Amino acid sequence: MAADMANDVDCITDVLVVGSGGGGMVAALVASDLGLKTLMIEKTACYGGSTARSGGGIWVPCNRLMKQAGVADTPEEARAYLQATVGDRSPRASQEAYVRNAAPMIDWVRKHTPAQFSYMPGYADYYPELPGGKAQGRAIEAELFDGRQLGEDLASLRPPYIEMPGGLAFRAREFQKIGMVMRTWEGKATAMRVGARVAMNRLAGKKLLMMGQSLIGGMRLGMKQRNIPLWLNTPLKELIVDDGRVVGVIAERDGQTVTLRARRAVILAAGGFEHNAEMRRQYQRQPISTAWTVGSEGNTGDAIQAGIRAGAAIDLMDEAWWGPTSLPPGRAPAFHVGERSHPGIIMVNQRGERFTNEAASYVQVVQEMYRHHTDDNAHVPCHFIFDQRFRDNYLFADLPPRQPVPGHYLKHGYIHRADSLAELATRLGLPAAGLQATVERYNAFARDGKDADFHRGESAYDRYYGDPTVKPNPTMAPIEKPPFYGVEVVAGDLGTKGGLMVDEYARVKRADGSLIDGLYCVGNSAASVMGATYPGPGCTIGCTMTFGYIAAHHIAGRTT
Repeated sequence: MAADMANDVDCITDVLVVGSGGGGMVAALVASDLGLKTLMIEKTACYGGSTARSGGGIWVPCNRLMKQAGVADTPEEARAYLQATVGDRSPRASQEAYVRNAAPMIDWVRKHTPAQFSYMPGYADYYPELPGGKAQGRAIEAELFDGRQLGEDLASLRPPYIEMPGGLAFRAREFQKIGMVMRTWEGKATAMRVGARVAMNRLAGKKLLMMGQSLIGGMRLGMKQRNIPLWLNTPLKELIVDDGRVVGVIAERDGQTVTLRARRAVILAAGGFEHNAEMRRQYQRQPISTAWTVGSEGNTGDAIQAGIRAGAAIDLMDEAWWGPTSLPPGRAPAFHVGERSHPGIIMVNQRGERFTNEAASYVQVVQEMYRHHTDDNAHVPCHFIFDQRFRDNYLFADLPPRQPVPGHYLKHGYIHRADSLAELATRLGLPAAGLQATVERYNAFARDGKDADFHRGESAYDRYYGDPTVKPNPTMAPIEKPPFYGVEVVAGDLGTKGGLMVDEYARVKRADGSLIDGLYCVGNSAASVMGATYPGPGCTIGCTMTFGYIAAHHIAGRTT
């Protein structure tokens, strides 16, 4: 049960934000500017949550930057697209609130904080052929940010899940082009520009942050400019409930229990439960492991559990922001986004058969892995299969093209290499005849440019990470040049997406539909407005930031 109102109070504020990711920061910034005294607490020693570890993309219908780029969009189209993708797995009113507020939220952040953004032309919605979908995309990304502006706070910014060597910093849209460095002049030119930028910034002494870190860095500086306190190492222990209303929290700070009173509201923005093995066993499909996620390590469902004890209803607990993932030894999991669209790589099950369009949305691919998984034909895990031509031309995980495979990757069995498909099948424990037949069938499709089984390359999203020099299908090329490679693929994720049920203002609901007064919830602590799907790049961050913006306005008595 939630704690009753305590008599001894260590701190009183108007709005208490639990969690320091993108949604929590937007909520704190807006609440402060609307005249509310605001305090943010963070469980771990680093701020930024999973947002800081992310690619920093944000899915924003009707945003000003896409309009400036000449890409038309309307609220009607965005609503139609969410209905076509999400359907009734989230409330229509919440979908409408997202469409109505995402663009004003970004305009507010651009105007009132140092965080700035740019459009990502061509990064298509994940289902652009559906009603309202956009082949040019609705995604924006955070611009590079000089971390020196954060002063001492730079040291406590959560690191990305993959550290870039030598101060390398690039935008996500540049990364897409750099992926073609061996194939296109644009890829080579982009790599040269990024290299020159790195050299110049070293000379200038800059510490450029990119992607999710740059987004969080800009907003953290905005908090510092407003003197909004951020308490690190302060985990939530319990919500305090007085006569049915949430009025504060019990937390732990520096090893001491503290009571924090919130006169107006508590906003839970503390991430999901991807690192809680017990909750994943209880709520999610199997097999699954906390070792497969790239979400922030502090995300163990504390806020969700506290909300449940206070009477909150939950939904979508079986879902996550899934993605095909491999497990390199000695480093973080590799969440595979672009590689699956490069020509000459397929995914096969335990029988050596393809089972999906490998280039589709990463959430969709993992959902297909689970949908087809059986005891006698495992799909979790499955395997990537590719050849030397693929290795010569494209990035895979952290391996640049043509770089020899590190010995420890081979020794630990992360990458298997063989001179024939039959030998590779033996190494992977797959039937040789099945794998050979699958590759021969795929190769015939690749030469023809038509994937008759799974329609790979037909969607604009499939082609975004494809190779424009490969014809007729930029996502398909024969797998025929030895040696051949195999890598185990698990059902990874960016974080879970089930949590407390909320209304269109991010107010937490009970199972009977009534509201828990004084309690709001955003981001992966809440059941996602995106339901069981992933409509476009940056929906994860878009959800948390938009509903953080909505929640702060509602608490202040402002309409959005």
